[in-house]
Amino acid sequence: MSAPTLLLWVILPYVSLTIFVAGHVWRYRRDQFGWTTRSTQLHERRLLKWGSPLFHYGVLAAVGGHVIGLLVPESFTRAIGVPEWLYRDFSATAGTLASVAIVAGLAILLYRRVADPRVAATTTRIDVAMYLLMVAIIALGIVETVGVNLIGGGYDYRATVALWFRGIFAAHPDPSLMTSAPLVYQLHAILAWAFLALWPFTRLVHAWSAPVWYLWRPFVLYRRARAGGRVPRRGRAPVEVGAMGPAREVER
Repeated sequence: MSAPTLLLWVILPYVSLTIFVAGHVWRYRRDQFGWTTRSTQLHERRLLKWGSPLFHYGVLAAVGGHVIGLLVPESFTRAIGVPEWLYRDFSATAGTLASVAIVAGLAILLYRRVADPRVAATTTRIDVAMYLLMVAIIALGIVETVGVNLIGGGYDYRATVALWFRGIFAAHPDPSLMTSAPLVYQLHAILAWAFLALWPFTRLVHAWSAPVWYLWRPFVLYRRARAGGRVPRRGRAPVEVGAMGPAREVER
């Protein structure tokens, strides 16, 4: 095994995953006030309301496709009666629709960030690096989905790339699987690992702070004080004592 092969297909994934995990821990412990999207909604809303949903829903669809394609073995889909040609056509079509949404949304968001001076003023160097990597990864993904699998003759990445990827988490990656894959798939994987290592130091950390718990939290009750009445202090409630006795306050 050559040194570049070992570096790219064995060492790089584990280094990237280590930085990804350790970086999030460090960021959370050291920079909780920076754990935010640094939202620019107050600066500009018209373009944001179109670009953000298109981009985020497209990304969610693409992530779902990657999860199915990389983590679900080909033997499983065949066992449930899905032939390879049907899986390939469905993934190519769904991936193309997701690509259209991602490109449209990202184009709007990037135009907004460049064209609006107030939004541009909030852009940092780490944001620029994040966007450049994101654009390159998306472009390579489109070449794979549209150029190779939809228009071209297709490539069964589940027999090479997916096996190598699962082997990383099983602690026995096979680099030969990636060296035999087309160059576009190799570049896509390398940039994806670089993007994963950069993630903890960008605004993307907000992805782990989605308020999912809002779905099952109890309702917040608001009560209005009676006209002329005294609003009780926080943490205390007025309690009537006896028919003739005065009202007093007790701790809740």
